[in-house]
Amino acid sequence: MPVNTSEMREQCAAALLTAVERAGRMRAFVGFDGFVDDILHVVDKRETAEKYQRLDTIARLAERLAAAAGKSTNIELVSQRNKLGGNGPIMANALAEFGLKVTYLGCLGYPNPHPVFADFAKHAEVHSIADPGYTDALEFEDGKVMLGKHQSLKQVNWENIKERFGKAKFEASLSGADLAGFVNWTMLPNMSGIWSAVLKEICPKLQGPRRKLFVDLADPEKRTKEDILHALELITAFQEHFEVILGMNEKESDELGKNLGLKTSDHSPEGLLKLCKEIHQHVPVNTVIVHPTAYALGSGPDGESVVEGPFTPKPKITTGAGDHFNSGFCLGNLLGFGTGQSLLTGVATSGFYVRTGQSPSIGDLAKMLRKWPT
Repeated sequence: MPVNTSEMREQCAAALLTAVERAGRMRAFVGFDGFVDDILHVVDKRETAEKYQRLDTIARLAERLAAAAGKSTNIELVSQRNKLGGNGPIMANALAEFGLKVTYLGCLGYPNPHPVFADFAKHAEVHSIADPGYTDALEFEDGKVMLGKHQSLKQVNWENIKERFGKAKFEASLSGADLAGFVNWTMLPNMSGIWSAVLKEICPKLQGPRRKLFVDLADPEKRTKEDILHALELITAFQEHFEVILGMNEKESDELGKNLGLKTSDHSPEGLLKLCKEIHQHVPVNTVIVHPTAYALGSGPDGESVVEGPFTPKPKITTGAGDHFNSGFCLGNLLGFGTGQSLLTGVATSGFYVRTGQSPSIGDLAKMLRKWPT
């Protein structure tokens, strides 16, 4: 069912290359999280002081942990890299690599940003109102386990935004943006309060053309059904003022579907597309997208699309792949691409990132589309 032809890729590449200058004139305002990520591998067998065999799947880790129940066990972790993290900073950093003028507001260190965000601050306008969270990201060939420390994230609230950033600056940043991104609702316990305040105090003052608003709940499994349904009501309310895009990975679509009372047992492309369309009916925003690892799909004003991605079984990095997909989709959407072409821009962006560990430029995307990995 997923499609991806050489003709589609060539059309997308050509359209991207003609839009480099236009993208450079666009502005994005993104928030509000921030993490310091330690990317880790789990040791299976230690051979020498320098050499080890990696535990390659989450299932094997689960087996080892289950076998330790009632006893104890020792798990060795080997750090691969320390990097900026959080849905917002990763997405915003990727948008800046596309050439957009980016303003970021989040929890990157207060009063001074953590050094891991120094490069980010060189090519984006960065504002921080709290200390970052910390994530130990255990990466495997079949996914990742994110172990987070979130104590500081409760400081991300509307009162601190007004006091430490400024309500007038917030309004100006949102008014001047072509794209806004409000992401990582799950890990920010006061995000619904921020959304409610923005809807009440900021949105009625917005003038000019309708802006794009990208929203990503992040994995909502730990939040209550009442909280999740309230968040979806707020997201729907934003549609009055924005062209809203709701993004999810496969697990997140499953969680939202369950909380909406939908059938979630069919994880084939056909089943996920049906679920996506049903979520769209319950959350009537402009576009709803779902991105599994091997393909992506969406329900937009121009209909539904399913696009195959450049899946690799041996990714260099997976933490941040979804955020790169989101930035790529938003780029296509900003440039006026249809849902299918925007999905293609999204999977190309994430495909480049997991292979290289770097965020692509628009030129990098065009090259990848014309030399599609097999």
